[in-house]
Amino acid sequence: MLAGCGFQLQGALTTPAAMERTYISTVDRHSAFYREIHASLRAAGVDVVDSPASATATFTISYDDTDQRVLSVSARNVPTEYEVYYTVRYALETATGNLLEPQTLTLTRDYTYDSTLVLGKAHEESQLREAIVDDLVRIVLKQISTL
Repeated sequence: MLAGCGFQLQGALTTPAAMERTYISTVDRHSAFYREIHASLRAAGVDVVDSPASATATFTISYDDTDQRVLSVSARNVPTEYEVYYTVRYALETATGNLLEPQTLTLTRDYTYDSTLVLGKAHEESQLREAIVDDLVRIVLKQISTL
């Protein structure tokens, strides 16, 4: 029945041969997106190198930012709902040219806020950021696998 509807398992990530040795260029090597894309590329069999001179491709993260903003407030002007967002701008290039033109991705999640549950809501916000990063990396890797 599953075969009849066109459903297929995603399978392993395939990367272009030009990404055999990839350098990740970024301003912030401690960001969640950098750490996750680095680990995911290595898991896919890409040799992530430390020097652009020895690389066959360069994955550039030119913008990497996360924050939150208030979505709604109560009648007493107290925030009751927040939106967490994460934005990345990236590109993939080789010596012969761009494999992936500069792209900007922004993903958001929202959550309700209760001032009596501050610790739990801080943990929820952290979990949302991690989920957003996982989704961003999944989208980027899917774009790379189609090259």
